[in-house]
Amino acid sequence: MCAQTRGEKENTVRKRVWIDSQTEEEILRGIREAKDLSEYDALSASAYLRAKEDYLMGINFSRLLTLKYGDSISNYLHTKYSSIAVGRVMTCVLGMVVRREREIREFVKTPFYRVNAIINAGEETFEGEWKVTPESKYYQSPELYKENGFKKREKAEELINYLNEEAPLTGQIVSIEKKKEKKNPPLLYNLAELQNECSKRFKISPDETLRIVQELYEKKLVTYPRTDARVLSSAVAKEIAKNLNGLMNYQPVIPYLKEIVSFGSHKGLIKTRYVNDKQITDHYAIIPTGQGIGALKSVPALSAKVYDCIVRRFLSIFYPAAVYQKIAVVTSVRKENFYSNFKILAEEGFLKVAGENSTQNTDQKFFESIQKLRKGMDLSVDKLEIKEGETSPPKRYNSGSIILAMENAGQLIEDEELRAQIKGSGIGTSATRAGILKKLIQIKYLELNKKTQIITPSLLGEMVFDVVQSSIRSLLNPELTASWEKGLNYVAEGQITPDEYMSKLTRFVEGHTNKVKGLNNQYQLRRLYDDAAQYYKKSKPVGDKKAGRKGK
Repeated sequence: MCAQTRGEKENTVRKRVWIDSQTEEEILRGIREAKDLSEYDALSASAYLRAKEDYLMGINFSRLLTLKYGDSISNYLHTKYSSIAVGRVMTCVLGMVVRREREIREFVKTPFYRVNAIINAGEETFEGEWKVTPESKYYQSPELYKENGFKKREKAEELINYLNEEAPLTGQIVSIEKKKEKKNPPLLYNLAELQNECSKRFKISPDETLRIVQELYEKKLVTYPRTDARVLSSAVAKEIAKNLNGLMNYQPVIPYLKEIVSFGSHKGLIKTRYVNDKQITDHYAIIPTGQGIGALKSVPALSAKVYDCIVRRFLSIFYPAAVYQKIAVVTSVRKENFYSNFKILAEEGFLKVAGENSTQNTDQKFFESIQKLRKGMDLSVDKLEIKEGETSPPKRYNSGSIILAMENAGQLIEDEELRAQIKGSGIGTSATRAGILKKLIQIKYLELNKKTQIITPSLLGEMVFDVVQSSIRSLLNPELTASWEKGLNYVAEGQITPDEYMSKLTRFVEGHTNKVKGLNNQYQLRRLYDDAAQYYKKSKPVGDKKAGRKGK
């Protein structure tokens, strides 16, 4: 287009500039390393075919299922009409949410009973949890719930009565282990990780996070946001001092920058796990550029908080690991072992800059008293008590965790080769996942609680799930995306031609269209609709603002 507008001659040499961000250094690097257009032909064909694939699957299957099943849905919901929207990625996401909801419904809570001992260590008392061992009288008992409890309360009471047969009740320390545990700074943010963090911390949707970080990018405050990578390229690592120097204008982190200079850790960044060219496809992780700090004055408060998150995660990688001191004590009472664990933060490390809460379960004074314990010491047991608990159902997705689930959807695939195909990319892309979720909410297949960011299906969404499950089941599974991604990679690598790929896609669409046209499963679907509808209020049709889920 540019060539036609400018009237360039056919023999004019044209090259493509490929850059990761709009910083001056990156643009100049891209110009220096520009390549002939022909080197991107296969990649261009692959990208074009991906768009064609999404369009052809979406438009053909949406029309097909609407004509076949739209009336059955609208009749059931008492609406004027109902269209069915499906897509290679969006229907797979709908399937993930509906399956999770049904797992929660079908989950049966199982009670269990643990036995704890309150052990007297002189000035302090501490708690020990009973666990079965080969020396225990309950070893391999069918009455056990895992290794640390019983299925029935009577058995827990039986253990307590057995231990109380000897008076006074005492225990002996048979093992005491002291060690240090390191917690390394996490990898940098990619878009999915940032969206998940903002969902948890600020209760905003992935779409809102993307909008904010895109605004920060356009003001040159951060690097390109639509990325799946959580590491930096070696080229960026070599120039990282420029980012750090620029952040000296960002007042909240100046003390940390001075410490980084004293560590000298930025000089060896390229040798760390935070730099890996092999883990980068198009763009590296989201980091602050160090530029445009003055623009922060004009952004909303929430945008400034998101920027601060990015900065602190970035600076964390230049800090040492956090170090915890841990003590594990095993106390034996009549050959029944009680386990106690204590943990305290010894060295703050990166937690100082990250703004994360340190996870420790012991205060300093108490920890010092526990350190005085020695193997072989006899201690009195003040009390034995039963702790009752119950198994928990799977958690519902929230707007952040569903994005991470989409990114890591390969874990749901059993086939090893297909699982490897979408490893690191998942279903959808970093640029499209938030939009897909937003669309599913807009068309009322999913519902989003704005306060908690919890995602649940609507009755309409469950009905569409049942329609697809009964007609084109593969649309609900990540295996479909993986298999097509495999083909697109073959095109990008030149192993198959675009025509070969299109031929396969055409056969897939035509084959499933003919199959669905021949189905006669309306009666079975009615039963499935009834099964789902019992979990929703029936007095209001779908779409009524007052309609909702039972128990909300």
